[in-house]
Amino acid sequence: MYQSTKKYLFLLLISCCSFFSLNAQSSEAQWLHNINPSQTHSQFWINTSNSVYPITLAAPASLLAAGFIKKDKQLQKKGWETLGAIGVNLALTQSLKYVVNRNRPYKDYPTYIISYDNDNSPSFPSTHTSTAFATAATLSIQLKKWYVVVPSFAWATAVGYSRLNLGEHYPTDVLAGAAVGIGSAYIAHWLNKKIFKQK
Repeated sequence: MYQSTKKYLFLLLISCCSFFSLNAQSSEAQWLHNINPSQTHSQFWINTSNSVYPITLAAPASLLAAGFIKKDKQLQKKGWETLGAIGVNLALTQSLKYVVNRNRPYKDYPTYIISYDNDNSPSFPSTHTSTAFATAATLSIQLKKWYVVVPSFAWATAVGYSRLNLGEHYPTDVLAGAAVGIGSAYIAHWLNKKIFKQK
């Protein structure tokens, strides 16, 4: 029952984000305009956005390296699960991008939204945000320590905000990215339990 409720809420959130991304774009652009600076972008938010892939790759690499060095099967399992969550997340995010095929905000509003980096890929959902939340959620599932969970989700939230500040995504792109990332972590966790149970 609990699992089906989580799946239902996840699908509902994605559906709502998809609806708003298609039907409330002008109001989103206004909200984004208030967050997006009209001139120079902050180096802090640029660095936050650029931190996604190094941190995301470092998380499973560190767990796997520690697991193999210590010959700790549990650490190795956590490393593979983290890697799996990232893979699931990228597959889901890229699929949704090309199904929804939403323009980047700076393409729809070139004089209103100032972009840091003109990316040609579709906007919905945000890959940076989904990847950050997939990493944060996986670490929180595995380690369950407040000093891991709180900084992980604070960082993921900062990444999401940075994508708005830099003019790369609409707010619903970021919300959907967070939902996909968290959902991917739970899918990978479920798959990991099934695979290791069979072995």
